Amino acid sequence: MRFINTLSIALFTAFAAQAQTTPQLYTKSQHGQLQLTPAGADHLAGLPLKCMEQEYPYKTGVVFSDASLVTAPKNYHPAFYGCFDWHSSVHGHWMLVRLLKSFPDMAKRPIIRTKLQQHLTAANIQGEEQLFSNKENKSFERIYGWSWLLQLQRELLTWNDPLGKELSKNVQPLANRFSTAYIDFLGKIMYPIRVGEHTNLAFGLSLAWDYAITAQDTALQTAIRNAAMRFYAADKNAPVNYEPGGYDFLSPSLEEADLMWRIMPAAQYRTWLKDFLPGLFQPQINILQLAQVKDRTDGKLVHLDGLNLSRAWCLYGIARHAGQQRTAILELANRHLEAAIPHVASGDYAGEHWLASFAVYALTAEKAE
Repeated sequence: MRFINTLSIALFTAFAAQAQTTPQLYTKSQHGQLQLTPAGADHLAGLPLKCMEQEYPYKTGVVFSDASLVTAPKNYHPAFYGCFDWHSSVHGHWMLVRLLKSFPDMAKRPIIRTKLQQHLTAANIQGEEQLFSNKENKSFERIYGWSWLLQLQRELLTWNDPLGKELSKNVQPLANRFSTAYIDFLGKIMYPIRVGEHTNLAFGLSLAWDYAITAQDTALQTAIRNAAMRFYAADKNAPVNYEPGGYDFLSPSLEEADLMWRIMPAAQYRTWLKDFLPGLFQPQINILQLAQVKDRTDGKLVHLDGLNLSRAWCLYGIARHAGQQRTAILELANRHLEAAIPHVASGDYAGEHWLASFAVYALTAEKAE
């Protein structure tokens, strides 16, 4: 009996300590949207900081055309070699910049600034560019990684800080390369890519569009607008009941809807949205059941936690442009976000190396109008 009591006390103490170390990550704003707290920002920043210099395990998508790339990833990814893969490292860096801008007095500010300055040097970015100059790797990280790099540069360009100006100057050549590559790609691709993983075209175009607006890259804006209208303007009755797929971390239907409010005039978008996702305009929204994960140590199955997060940010964007249905769509977004947030720091690297970025993207999304 004494052993049982001792064990119970030990377990209670452990759970209590864990509860004390996990701060309140979010609050609800006056607009009804969940928003990141300063304590939550500092807590989540620890995840990319923990892995941005962790070289292994590492998953590369590089094509080895000769022995020169048969070496440690750090040798050909001098800036973005951590966090399991290239794109996760890129959006981990984006997340740290976003947090610094949103919470300039956060406790981890000194270490974040130091790591960003060490990683995003002009020399390191030049090293990154060399890989994309290789014929076999011109399309490396298309579409997802390209888009997150452009989003990182957008964050740097809008950071009113000497370090932001320095780093944006360093990163701009790689952003220019991806802008040119995107324009070329969009002029050749014949059909949209409607999947729930990295190559989803609508998600990539959303991030690239936001960069193009900030950077005043009119050629990229034109290419994206033309592609979006060509691929999506006539779409109706999205097959959202087929979602999610077992490995999805993006919703093909919602990503498309989140893109098109950027492209279409407001009145045209509202008409299009009602035709495309009529289920969002029913008295009770009964589409988009929350995605469930049974094994968070499985790198593919844990994608579904990311799906709940990405659905939330799409729904926040859609709500801002949905007219009278705004409140109901906001509530649906919040349910997805609240379901996923507790699992961002699951303790397993399969999710921890990337999910915090998705959480921050959703929690720092623009407020609904």
